Amino acid sequence: MNERLPSLNALRALDAAGRHLSLTRAAVELNVTPAAVSHQIRLLERDLGVTLLERKGRGVMPTPAALAGMAELRRGFDHVAEAVRRMRDTGTGPLLRVTSETTFAGNWLVPRLARFRKRCPHLDVLIDASDRLVDFDREDFDIGIRWGGGDYPGLAAERLFDEEVFAVCHHSLILGEHPIAEPRDLAHHTLIHLDWPTRKGYWPTWEEWLDAAGVKSVDTTRGLRFTVHSHALRAAVEAQGVVLTTPLLVDADLKSGLLVEPFDLRLPTGTQTHVVHHRKRSDEPAIQTFREWLLEEAKTALVGMEER
Repeated sequence: MNERLPSLNALRALDAAGRHLSLTRAAVELNVTPAAVSHQIRLLERDLGVTLLERKGRGVMPTPAALAGMAELRRGFDHVAEAVRRMRDTGTGPLLRVTSETTFAGNWLVPRLARFRKRCPHLDVLIDASDRLVDFDREDFDIGIRWGGGDYPGLAAERLFDEEVFAVCHHSLILGEHPIAEPRDLAHHTLIHLDWPTRKGYWPTWEEWLDAAGVKSVDTTRGLRFTVHSHALRAAVEAQGVVLTTPLLVDADLKSGLLVEPFDLRLPTGTQTHVVHHRKRSDEPAIQTFREWLLEEAKTALVGMEER
Protein backbone atom coordinates (compact mmCIF):
# COMPACT_ATOMS: atom_id res chain seq x y z
CA MET A 1 0.00 0.00 0.00
CA ASN A 2 1.35 3.42 -0.98
CA GLU A 3 0.60 5.33 2.21
CA ARG A 4 1.25 9.06 2.06
CA LEU A 5 4.22 10.02 4.21
CA PRO A 6 4.44 13.18 6.31
CA SER A 7 6.88 15.97 5.49
CA LEU A 8 10.53 14.88 5.66
CA ASN A 9 11.41 18.16 7.39
CA ALA A 10 8.79 17.47 10.06
CA LEU A 11 10.14 13.98 10.65
CA ARG A 12 13.69 15.34 10.93
CA ALA A 13 12.48 17.91 13.46
CA LEU A 14 10.91 15.19 15.60
CA ASP A 15 14.02 13.01 15.36
CA ALA A 16 16.32 15.85 16.45
CA ALA A 17 14.06 17.16 19.23
CA GLY A 18 13.46 13.65 20.55
CA ARG A 19 17.18 12.90 20.73
CA HIS A 20 18.22 16.21 22.26
CA LEU A 21 15.12 16.65 24.48
CA SER A 22 15.38 20.29 23.50
CA LEU A 23 13.94 22.40 20.70
CA THR A 24 16.90 24.76 20.94
CA ARG A 25 19.53 22.04 20.49
CA ALA A 26 17.47 20.47 17.72
CA ALA A 27 17.38 23.84 15.98
CA VAL A 28 21.18 24.12 16.18
CA GLU A 29 21.58 20.68 14.59
CA LEU A 30 19.12 21.47 11.80
CA ASN A 31 20.37 25.04 11.31
CA VAL A 32 16.93 26.56 11.80
CA THR A 33 15.20 28.46 14.61
CA PRO A 34 13.53 26.76 17.61
CA ALA A 35 10.25 28.24 16.40
CA ALA A 36 10.70 26.47 13.05
CA VAL A 37 11.30 23.15 14.82
CA SER A 38 8.19 23.66 16.95
CA HIS A 39 6.14 24.54 13.87
CA GLN A 40 7.24 21.41 12.00
CA ILE A 41 6.37 19.20 14.96
CA ARG A 42 2.93 20.79 15.30
CA LEU A 43 2.32 20.09 11.62
CA LEU A 44 3.37 16.48 12.14
CA GLU A 45 1.11 16.12 15.19
CA ARG A 46 -1.82 17.50 13.18
CA ASP A 47 -1.01 15.18 10.28
CA LEU A 48 -0.81 12.07 12.49
CA GLY A 49 -3.54 13.02 14.94
CA VAL A 50 -1.40 12.37 18.03
CA THR A 51 0.68 14.39 20.49
CA LEU A 52 4.39 13.72 19.98
CA LEU A 53 6.21 16.02 22.41
CA GLU A 54 5.35 17.38 25.83
CA ARG A 55 6.97 20.31 27.62
CA LYS A 56 9.11 19.42 30.63
CA GLY A 57 10.79 22.36 32.32
CA ARG A 58 12.87 24.09 29.66
CA GLY A 59 13.01 20.97 27.53
CA VAL A 60 10.69 18.50 25.86
CA MET A 61 9.94 14.80 26.28
CA PRO A 62 8.71 12.37 23.61
CA THR A 63 5.27 10.93 24.31
CA PRO A 64 4.60 7.17 24.09
CA ALA A 65 3.28 7.79 20.57
CA ALA A 66 6.60 9.36 19.53
CA LEU A 67 8.68 6.68 21.26
CA ALA A 68 6.78 4.01 19.37
CA GLY A 69 8.37 5.15 16.12
CA MET A 70 11.52 7.11 16.91
CA ALA A 71 13.97 4.19 16.79
CA GLU A 72 12.69 3.11 13.37
CA LEU A 73 12.72 6.71 12.21
CA ARG A 74 16.41 7.06 13.18
CA ARG A 75 17.26 3.83 11.36
CA GLY A 76 15.39 5.14 8.36
CA PHE A 77 17.48 8.32 8.26
CA ASP A 78 20.63 6.20 8.57
CA HIS A 79 19.54 4.14 5.57
CA VAL A 80 18.80 7.28 3.57
CA ALA A 81 22.24 8.70 4.39
CA GLU A 82 23.89 5.45 3.31
CA ALA A 83 21.89 5.39 0.07
CA VAL A 84 22.90 8.97 -0.73
CA ARG A 85 26.55 8.16 -0.03
CA ARG A 86 26.47 5.16 -2.36
CA MET A 87 24.78 7.10 -5.14
CA ARG A 88 27.29 9.92 -4.81
CA ASP A 89 30.22 7.52 -4.96
CA THR A 90 28.98 5.91 -8.17
CA GLY A 91 29.02 9.32 -9.81
CA THR A 92 32.44 10.47 -8.67
CA GLY A 93 34.34 7.25 -8.11
CA PRO A 94 35.35 5.79 -4.75
CA LEU A 95 36.01 8.56 -2.23
CA LEU A 96 37.11 7.93 1.34
CA ARG A 97 36.16 10.77 3.69
CA VAL A 98 38.57 11.12 6.60
CA THR A 99 38.19 13.45 9.58
CA SER A 100 41.24 14.39 11.64
CA GLU A 101 42.47 17.03 14.04
CA THR A 102 44.14 19.86 12.16
CA THR A 103 47.68 19.47 13.47
CA PHE A 104 47.71 15.69 13.22
CA ALA A 105 46.51 15.93 9.63
CA GLY A 106 49.13 18.49 8.62
CA ASN A 107 52.14 17.18 10.54
CA TRP A 108 51.65 13.42 10.43
CA LEU A 109 48.92 12.21 8.08
CA VAL A 110 49.39 14.33 4.94
CA PRO A 111 53.17 13.71 4.61
CA ARG A 112 52.42 9.97 4.46
CA LEU A 113 49.46 10.01 2.08
CA ALA A 114 51.61 9.47 -1.01
CA ARG A 115 52.35 5.95 0.23
CA PHE A 116 48.64 5.22 0.57
CA ARG A 117 47.97 6.60 -2.91
CA LYS A 118 50.67 4.33 -4.28
CA ARG A 119 49.06 1.34 -2.58
CA CYS A 120 45.49 2.25 -3.58
CA PRO A 121 45.58 4.50 -6.67
CA HIS A 122 41.91 3.76 -7.39
CA LEU A 123 40.71 5.26 -4.10
CA ASP A 124 40.46 9.03 -3.71
CA VAL A 125 40.78 10.55 -0.23
CA LEU A 126 39.18 13.66 1.24
CA ILE A 127 40.84 14.96 4.42
CA ASP A 128 38.61 17.16 6.59
CA ALA A 129 40.98 18.80 9.09
CA SER A 130 39.14 20.28 12.04
CA ASP A 131 39.42 20.24 15.83
CA ARG A 132 35.68 19.80 16.25
CA LEU A 133 34.32 16.37 17.16
CA VAL A 134 32.25 15.07 14.24
CA ASP A 135 29.15 12.92 14.68
CA PHE A 136 29.52 9.82 12.51
CA ASP A 137 25.76 9.22 12.76
CA ARG A 138 24.93 12.64 11.34
CA GLU A 139 27.86 13.52 9.09
CA ASP A 140 29.17 11.92 5.95
CA PHE A 141 32.55 10.59 7.11
CA ASP A 142 33.96 7.11 6.66
CA ILE A 143 36.88 7.03 9.07
CA GLY A 144 38.56 9.36 11.53
CA ILE A 145 41.50 10.04 13.79
CA ARG A 146 40.33 10.72 17.32
CA TRP A 147 42.09 11.50 20.58
CA GLY A 148 40.85 10.16 23.91
CA GLY A 149 40.50 7.06 26.03
CA GLY A 150 39.16 4.77 23.31
CA ASP A 151 35.54 4.64 24.48
CA TYR A 152 33.52 6.15 21.65
CA PRO A 153 29.85 5.03 21.64
CA GLY A 154 28.89 3.39 18.37
CA LEU A 155 32.42 3.51 16.99
CA ALA A 156 35.11 0.87 16.60
CA ALA A 157 38.49 2.21 17.75
CA GLU A 158 42.05 0.95 17.41
CA ARG A 159 45.01 2.58 19.10
CA LEU A 160 47.65 4.28 16.97
CA PHE A 161 49.76 6.01 19.64
CA ASP A 162 49.97 6.47 23.38
CA GLU A 163 50.26 10.17 24.04
CA GLU A 164 53.00 11.87 26.04
CA VAL A 165 53.97 15.52 26.24
CA PHE A 166 57.46 17.01 26.22
CA ALA A 167 59.21 20.34 25.61
CA VAL A 168 60.82 21.32 22.30
CA CYS A 169 62.44 24.48 20.95
CA HIS A 170 64.44 25.75 17.98
CA HIS A 171 68.04 24.51 18.05
CA SER A 172 69.38 28.08 18.15
CA LEU A 173 67.95 28.64 21.63
CA ILE A 174 70.02 25.89 23.22
CA LEU A 175 73.33 27.78 22.94
CA GLY A 176 71.95 31.29 22.53
CA GLU A 177 72.21 34.33 24.78
CA HIS A 178 70.52 32.38 27.58
CA PRO A 179 71.55 28.72 27.10
CA ILE A 180 69.01 26.02 27.93
CA ALA A 181 70.49 23.13 29.90
CA GLU A 182 67.87 22.40 32.54
CA PRO A 183 64.21 23.30 33.13
CA ARG A 184 64.93 26.25 35.44
CA ASP A 185 66.64 27.98 32.49
CA LEU A 186 63.17 28.49 31.01
CA ALA A 187 62.87 31.52 33.29
CA HIS A 188 64.82 33.39 30.60
CA HIS A 189 62.70 32.20 27.66
CA THR A 190 59.20 32.66 26.30
CA LEU A 191 56.77 29.86 27.13
CA ILE A 192 54.40 28.98 24.29
CA HIS A 193 51.03 27.98 25.75
CA LEU A 194 48.31 25.94 24.08
CA ASP A 195 44.82 26.93 25.22
CA TRP A 196 43.12 23.90 23.71
CA PRO A 197 39.40 23.73 24.61
CA THR A 198 38.93 20.18 23.27
CA ARG A 199 41.69 18.85 25.52
CA LYS A 200 41.22 20.99 28.59
CA GLY A 201 41.99 18.96 31.70
CA TYR A 202 44.02 16.37 29.78
CA TRP A 203 46.75 18.35 28.08
CA PRO A 204 49.45 19.30 30.66
CA THR A 205 50.00 22.99 31.27
CA TRP A 206 53.44 24.53 31.69
CA GLU A 207 52.74 24.81 35.41
CA GLU A 208 52.10 21.07 35.62
CA TRP A 209 55.12 20.19 33.49
CA LEU A 210 57.46 22.40 35.55
CA ASP A 211 55.99 21.01 38.75
CA ALA A 212 56.89 17.51 37.52
CA ALA A 213 60.40 18.84 36.81
CA GLY A 214 60.62 20.18 40.37
CA VAL A 215 60.92 23.80 39.23
CA LYS A 216 59.07 26.65 40.96
CA SER A 217 61.09 29.64 39.76
CA VAL A 218 59.56 30.04 36.28
CA ASP A 219 56.66 32.46 35.72
CA THR A 220 54.05 30.41 33.86
CA THR A 221 51.54 33.26 33.58
CA ARG A 222 53.40 34.97 30.72
CA GLY A 223 54.17 33.98 27.15
CA LEU A 224 52.54 33.37 23.79
CA ARG A 225 49.13 31.71 23.73
CA PHE A 226 47.47 29.82 20.89
CA THR A 227 44.24 27.88 20.47
CA VAL A 228 45.56 25.89 17.48
CA HIS A 229 48.39 23.42 18.05
CA SER A 230 49.97 23.93 14.62
CA HIS A 231 50.26 27.68 15.29
CA ALA A 232 52.05 27.02 18.58
CA LEU A 233 54.46 24.66 16.81
CA ARG A 234 55.06 27.23 14.09
CA ALA A 235 56.06 29.77 16.72
CA ALA A 236 58.59 27.26 18.10
CA VAL A 237 59.99 26.61 14.62
CA GLU A 238 60.48 30.38 14.29
CA ALA A 239 62.53 30.37 17.54
CA GLN A 240 59.89 32.39 19.38
CA GLY A 241 59.91 30.21 22.49
CA VAL A 242 59.58 26.74 23.99
CA VAL A 243 56.43 24.65 23.50
CA LEU A 244 54.89 21.48 24.90
CA THR A 245 53.89 18.95 22.26
CA THR A 246 53.86 15.23 21.43
CA PRO A 247 56.65 13.31 19.65
CA LEU A 248 54.60 12.21 16.66
CA LEU A 249 53.73 15.80 15.69
CA VAL A 250 57.34 17.03 15.57
CA ASP A 251 59.20 13.86 14.62
CA ALA A 252 60.30 15.20 11.23
CA ASP A 253 61.57 18.47 12.74
CA LEU A 254 63.47 16.57 15.44
CA LYS A 255 65.07 14.29 12.86
CA SER A 256 66.16 17.28 10.77
CA GLY A 257 67.57 19.06 13.81
CA LEU A 258 65.33 22.08 13.33
CA LEU A 259 63.74 21.45 16.71
CA VAL A 260 65.44 19.84 19.70
CA GLU A 261 64.28 18.23 22.92
CA PRO A 262 66.31 20.01 25.62
CA PHE A 263 65.11 17.96 28.61
CA ASP A 264 64.65 14.29 29.39
CA LEU A 265 61.14 14.67 30.80
CA ARG A 266 57.99 13.36 29.17
CA LEU A 267 54.57 13.37 30.80
CA PRO A 268 52.05 10.69 29.76
CA THR A 269 48.55 12.09 29.34
CA GLY A 270 46.82 8.75 29.88
CA THR A 271 45.13 9.12 26.49
CA GLN A 272 45.77 7.78 23.01
CA THR A 273 45.34 8.60 19.35
CA HIS A 274 42.89 6.18 17.70
CA VAL A 275 41.60 5.38 14.25
CA VAL A 276 37.80 5.16 14.44
CA HIS A 277 34.87 4.28 12.21
CA HIS A 278 31.24 3.28 12.60
CA ARG A 279 30.92 -0.29 13.90
CA LYS A 280 28.34 -1.22 11.29
CA ARG A 281 30.82 -0.38 8.51
CA SER A 282 33.76 -2.44 9.78
CA ASP A 283 33.69 -4.80 6.82
CA GLU A 284 33.76 -2.18 4.06
CA PRO A 285 36.92 -2.74 1.97
CA ALA A 286 37.93 0.94 1.70
CA ILE A 287 37.67 1.43 5.45
CA GLN A 288 39.56 -1.79 6.15
CA THR A 289 42.33 -0.82 3.74
CA PHE A 290 42.83 2.68 5.14
CA ARG A 291 42.65 1.46 8.74
CA GLU A 292 45.26 -1.25 8.14
CA TRP A 293 47.52 1.25 6.36
CA LEU A 294 47.25 3.70 9.28
CA LEU A 295 48.15 0.97 11.77
CA GLU A 296 51.19 0.01 9.67
CA GLU A 297 52.32 3.63 9.41
CA ALA A 298 51.90 4.13 13.16
CA LYS A 299 54.00 1.04 13.89
CA THR A 300 56.73 2.24 11.54
CA ALA A 301 56.67 5.73 13.06
CA LEU A 302 56.99 4.33 16.58
CA VAL A 303 60.02 2.27 15.60
CA GLY A 304 61.61 5.36 14.06
CA MET A 305 60.98 7.46 17.16
CA GLU A 306 62.45 4.78 19.42
CA GLU A 307 65.60 4.58 17.29
CA ARG A 308 66.13 8.34 17.27
